[in-house]
Amino acid sequence: MLGTIVNAAAIAAGVSIGMIFKRGISAQVQNTIMQGLGLAVLLIGLKTAWQTENELIPILSLALGALLGEYMGIEDKLNKLGMWLESKVGNNHGTVAKAFVTASLIYCVGAMAIMGAIEDGLTGDPKTLYAKSALDGISAIIFTSTMGIGVIFSTIPVLIYQGSITLLADYIKEILTGSMIIEMNATGGLLIFGIGLNILGIKKIKVGNLLPSIIFAVLLVWLKELIL
Repeated sequence: MLGTIVNAAAIAAGVSIGMIFKRGISAQVQNTIMQGLGLAVLLIGLKTAWQTENELIPILSLALGALLGEYMGIEDKLNKLGMWLESKVGNNHGTVAKAFVTASLIYCVGAMAIMGAIEDGLTGDPKTLYAKSALDGISAIIFTSTMGIGVIFSTIPVLIYQGSITLLADYIKEILTGSMIIEMNATGGLLIFGIGLNILGIKKIKVGNLLPSIIFAVLLVWLKELIL
C-alpha cells in the first residue's frame, strides 16, 4: 500500500501547488497548457494500446464494455458523484465534477496503475508507483491550475482502486497471465486515448462507460487460452 499512499500524496501536493499557480496563469495560457497535456495523454494512450498482440481482443472488449457501461450508467454516476462533491465545496459551475472525473480516469486507467499496484502487492517494491507518483504530481499541478480544486478528490478512487489491486495481488497472481495483462493494458491505453480526445475537445467520449472493457479484455483472453 505504500506506493499507493505516496501516489495519492503526490497528487495532493500537486493540487496545492496548482492552486497557487492558478492565480497567476491567464485563461489563454491555461488553455494552451491543457492542449499540450491532451496531446501528451494521446501519446501515452497510443503507446500503451500498441502493446496488443491481438487487435480483436481490444475491439471486442470495447464493444462489450460499452454495452455493460451504458447499462450501468457509470459515467453518469461518476458525474453525479462529482456534482455532489461540488455542492459540498460551494461551486456551481460544473468545474469540480469535470476535474474529478477527468483526473480520476487518467490516474486510475493505465498500465502503470495496474502493474505498479500488482508489483507493490506481490514483491513489496513500489518503484513503478513511485514513478507514477512523479508523473501524477506534475499533471495534478497543471490540472488544478486549469480545472480547479476538484482534482483533489481524485485521490479517493486512486486509493481505492490501486489499493484494492495491491491488497488482492496474491489472488490476482493466480488468475492473470502475461497475455491477460498485455491486452488489459492495451485496452486501457485506448481509454486513455479517448481521455486525450476529451481534453482537446475533439470528440466527447464517455470513457467512464467504457471502463468495463478492461475486465472483458481479461475474460476474452481467458476464453481464448481455454479454447486454444
